[in-house]
Amino acid sequence: MADIFDLFAQIKKAKAPAAPVAWVIAGLGNPGRQYEGTRHNMGFRCIDRLSELTGCRVDRLRFKALTGECVYAEQRVVLLKPQTYMNLSGESVREALDWYKLDASRLLVFCDDVNLAPGRVRIRKCGSDGGHNGLKNIIYHLHGDMFARIRVGVGLPEHEGYDLAEWVLGKCSGADIDDAIIRAADAAAVVLTDGCDAAAGRYNASLPPEK
Repeated sequence: MADIFDLFAQIKKAKAPAAPVAWVIAGLGNPGRQYEGTRHNMGFRCIDRLSELTGCRVDRLRFKALTGECVYAEQRVVLLKPQTYMNLSGESVREALDWYKLDASRLLVFCDDVNLAPGRVRIRKCGSDGGHNGLKNIIYHLHGDMFARIRVGVGLPEHEGYDLAEWVLGKCSGADIDDAIIRAADAAAVVLTDGCDAAAGRYNASLPPEK
């Protein structure tokens, strides 16, 4: 008899509906091989890190983006890599939030930041676009800036007279960058479970390891 009850319990568990999507996590970048590994694609690289950690394939084309659903930090999330090019990132993000009936407080965005040194991360729960066109377009489409974001530092060139567009579309690599991507993904888990303030307190002041 006990075996029958165990069987019924297993059937009930198998048929139990999955938890609804609780977060949209978007990484900003530009599609196309020519942009792979560039500073402006730091958001894509952070999503790739989450994909590795969760075993989630981010390859389904929805919401003008490559997407994948997974569980991260015990939360069901949608990973999003907008394919609209950076300046129109908000179109994709808006569609995803509308589909899952989530408001902006359930959005977390990864992006690059030229005003942060390579290896640094900065978490904020709201704020201006800071000159970042991807964030600017998201703020435009959401009619507000009340969404979490994790900025990953890519720095500025040392010489004067640089072209900023050329700089952010240049390739970047190195231990500092790899470490920042790892810590950005770890910070996302804290945002999901404990909130932005807790994540900021833990990661905003942290420095990359000494060389």
